[in-house]
Amino acid sequence: MAKYLLLKHYRGAPAPVNNVPMDQWKPEEVTAHIQYMRDFAKKLESTGEFVDAQALSEDALFVRYDGEGRPPVTDGPFAETKDLIAGWMIIDVEGPERAIELAGELSAAPGADGKPIHEWLEVRPFYGEPPTITE
Repeated sequence: MAKYLLLKHYRGAPAPVNNVPMDQWKPEEVTAHIQYMRDFAKKLESTGEFVDAQALSEDALFVRYDGEGRPPVTDGPFAETKDLIAGWMIIDVEGPERAIELAGELSAAPGADGKPIHEWLEVRPFYGEPPTITE
């Protein structure tokens, strides 16, 4: 089994087919989208492929160390994850083919007018064991 991150983006990925921002959806469309995500996770729980999932708030802050005795530095002139990452799901599947299959299904979550978003999802494998170097 291999773990994969299915990453949902606010922006930064190619535009989805149903490209209406969520803040412009009707309340019942938001509810239907969230229910689709819950149902999808429940289905993966039943197959043992679900690990975790979270939707992310747009409230976020970049923080970094700025040296001994100095306060942390926050934000900067760069794109922030709060602008890019909407949420994620971690799955544990047999291999990349299954991860891609599930990402395709998750991409069909409903959006505006109840139509599938066809959103682009980033599929990223977790690092496994570090490669062994032999010479």
